[in-house]
Amino acid sequence: MSTTPNLRDKLDQKIFDAIYSRSLVYNTCWEDPAVDRRALALGADDRVLVITSAGCNALDYALQAPRRIFAVDANPRQNALLELKIAGIRALGFDDFFAIFGEGWHARFAELYRTRLREQLSPFARDWWDRRTNWFTSRRGSFYFHGLSGSVARGVRAYFATRPRLRRAMDDLLLARDVDEQRTIYDRRVAPALWTKPVNWIISRQFVMSLLGVPCPQRRLVEAQHENGVSGFIRSAVQYVFRQLPLADNYFWHVYMTGRYRRDCCPEYLKQENFERLKAGLVDCIEPHTTTVTEFLRAHDGPITRFVLLDHMDWMSSYHPAALVEEWEAIRARAAPGARILMRSAHARPTWLDEIRIGSDGVRLRDAFRFMDAEADALQPHDRVHTYAGFVIADVPA
Repeated sequence: MSTTPNLRDKLDQKIFDAIYSRSLVYNTCWEDPAVDRRALALGADDRVLVITSAGCNALDYALQAPRRIFAVDANPRQNALLELKIAGIRALGFDDFFAIFGEGWHARFAELYRTRLREQLSPFARDWWDRRTNWFTSRRGSFYFHGLSGSVARGVRAYFATRPRLRRAMDDLLLARDVDEQRTIYDRRVAPALWTKPVNWIISRQFVMSLLGVPCPQRRLVEAQHENGVSGFIRSAVQYVFRQLPLADNYFWHVYMTGRYRRDCCPEYLKQENFERLKAGLVDCIEPHTTTVTEFLRAHDGPITRFVLLDHMDWMSSYHPAALVEEWEAIRARAAPGARILMRSAHARPTWLDEIRIGSDGVRLRDAFRFMDAEADALQPHDRVHTYAGFVIADVPA
């Protein structure tokens, strides 16, 4: 399960930790909540624990009106972003809100922040956004070109600007009317120009992976299962999205390539009808918590019926297996009977799911929970992001 890091791994991890400890990593969520909704089947009595990331999916789940959503993240900057979104929903009209978080730019953001949003934020979030109102007001870019993952998106956009034919091909691809047209544009105009040796080399660097929030252990998982390494995996994922899935509603890749959402291609919380529903009270079910999953569960005194744990267990399984055991024990202790757990992984079949043992009796994880592999495999092809090889669904015995 665990691996012994070499000197290069240790250096890469130090760089990742240094970057992560002072930065907003994700400016938008890269997990498809439409897939999550089908797997979670949220109801009015559900209490959901979700890792915050950029907060988009916590807002998406809130539209299903569960009893409570606990948005947990060890990085306080991610919760600061969710706090800003919640403040905007409560204090702003839809047009202003969409300009900020849909278009990523609002000429009067500094004024709106000072007069309408700031007082609703926690002290940390105030301090963070006090010094970054320009992220929403620069005419040279968009909010979605800031933060770590945003800096990579900005670099991709700058690269396309140096290659006008490729840029026009990408623009046409995003506007394609159906999958057949997408496939033709990708095969004839995008792929031959995009996957050059320099591009393949750059996207394989750990520094770039760190900017995207991918630590060294996850990169190694990808390398172990794909014969062409990280660049081959990324190419396969992009190819699947652009050749197999409709791009008309794929707001993930649209915002990554353009820095903004369209009103007809955006997360559910950015649609006017849903924005009004959140403002009318649904947003109040969300509670941000800056802590680890284990610490939150140990301090929390109520049952959790749904867990959305993203991909953080990949790196824990390599470098912190004891902490991973503690987290699963905390999950089992706090989960309600019949609770459902969702995870994503860089590996199609994470080996640590079969190796880890929890509790005083040392029960295998695979035996302590019921893993719904067939259901997860059926949903995975519909994921519009498609940058995770594995989707995991596990149920707590009733």
